[in-house]
Amino acid sequence: MGPVLAGFLQLLALIGALALAYIPLGNYMARVYSSDRHWRVERWIYRGIGADPDTEMRWPAYLRGVLAFSAAGVLFLYLLQRLQGVLPLSLGFKSIDPDQAFNTAVSFVTNTNWQSYYGEQAMGHVVQTAGLAVQNFVSAAVGIAVAVALVRGFARSRTGELGNFWADMVRGVTRVLLPGGFVAAVVLVACGAIQNFSGIHEVGQFMGGSQQWNGGAVASQEAIKEFGTNGGGYFNANSAHPFENPTPFTNLFEIFLMLVIPFALTRTFGVMVGSVKQGYALLATMASIWVGFVALMMWTEFAHHGPALQLAGGAMEGKEVRFGVGSSSIFAVSTTLTSTGAVDSFHSSFTGLGGGITMLGMMLGEIAPGGTGSGLYGMLIMAVIAVFIAGLMVGRTPEYLGKKIGTREIKLAACYILVTPALVLVFAALAMALPTPAHSMTNSGAHGFSEILYAYTSAANNNGSAFAGLNADTQWFNTTLGLAMLLGRFLPMVFVLALAGSLGEQKPVPETAGTLRTEKPLFTGLLVGAILIITGLTYFPALALGPLAEGLAS
Repeated sequence: MGPVLAGFLQLLALIGALALAYIPLGNYMARVYSSDRHWRVERWIYRGIGADPDTEMRWPAYLRGVLAFSAAGVLFLYLLQRLQGVLPLSLGFKSIDPDQAFNTAVSFVTNTNWQSYYGEQAMGHVVQTAGLAVQNFVSAAVGIAVAVALVRGFARSRTGELGNFWADMVRGVTRVLLPGGFVAAVVLVACGAIQNFSGIHEVGQFMGGSQQWNGGAVASQEAIKEFGTNGGGYFNANSAHPFENPTPFTNLFEIFLMLVIPFALTRTFGVMVGSVKQGYALLATMASIWVGFVALMMWTEFAHHGPALQLAGGAMEGKEVRFGVGSSSIFAVSTTLTSTGAVDSFHSSFTGLGGGITMLGMMLGEIAPGGTGSGLYGMLIMAVIAVFIAGLMVGRTPEYLGKKIGTREIKLAACYILVTPALVLVFAALAMALPTPAHSMTNSGAHGFSEILYAYTSAANNNGSAFAGLNADTQWFNTTLGLAMLLGRFLPMVFVLALAGSLGEQKPVPETAGTLRTEKPLFTGLLVGAILIITGLTYFPALALGPLAEGLAS
């Protein structure tokens, strides 16, 4: 079997698995977030944190809950790293330096999981399990909670109440992420991923010296890292490491994990707003972009330029021979079109255009299908922009799901789509203009600029993957990337929740003959076009200086 055919068959198998999970998982999550009953363990948690899960919140109160919980998470994780040297099971690792501890704490709380350290050489078992793994669960649950709040804004009328943040967050952990993560961890252990608390030990002799590895609760963290679209690896090699991702099957399974919740949330949206066709329209938009990006990536990486690539069957530099070009291309596109950021290959070694595709996937806002929750609310924001554009074309007040998109709504949506590009471009410009940050670049020219642009794109979009040619463990990058992650996560949430409150207060308008049918293929095409055009107009100059220049020159 040729590598191209193998990649195509893996893509078909993945699509089939996602299709089988779509309706049951989407319906289940709709029931989870619509139920008025609380599990006993959930009641214990509410009593422990002093929250009343039955109190409805307006958007400012919901936002305060998000920010307070996240701030507490940053502080706890920061202190845990600073105290690592005196903690048990630290494996002899010293405490983390202040700037790196800040960067890592912000990274995992914002669901970014950017890592400027070697996981197996810096973090002990307590920090990995009690700190990083816990944030993998709760940060993903926060994203879903914000998305559900926006869905309630569309579904409800004449009320600004969006539900209860504490109930939504706890249910996301106990009813969705923990059960799914447990099953996924069992599958990974059965397929060869490690799960233990062993210390550092030698694994053999290599080139006259010994190589040492430490164990860890790898399978359980790998499971939620993908299922919650987190991305941080237990080891520096991330999902290219055989302890995390041992076989081609586990590689495909991990891709499935990172895609299944974001895609299924469109079904949850359709059920909660009372029209599954609306959910299918968003699904079609996400799927069209994802399949298109996978096809482009495979084309760029399988293109045979020269005898070496012909013999290898594609651009194999930086890719695991266990997975090959096809599976690595699917993984790279899926991890950058979601907010996962895990890698099973070296993105810096992709072809110039291939690296540009990974970058563009993040620049779209990671909405195809995006992260756990963030993909859905990002796509809904783009839908609001699309119906506004359609309204301008026909001279009619735009409406979406029976809600008028007026001045306030479009301003909030516009602020949402402007925040991340501003962070990316401003920080990248500063890094290129100042003398010290440029010293961290491994390469010069277009590829060196791509390293910087990729880093800030990844941070501001809460992705966490890296070109890996950049030395980001400096005070400048630890601090500025941390700020980009904080602002890129929580500023958009402010606009999302404010929009949800504004929509929830409206009285639905009746559908007329002039109403844009947003469940039809025409709207799907308009939405795809709006996403690509807005992103292209925003980022084309920067892309032209980096990956496009490199790709055209090669």
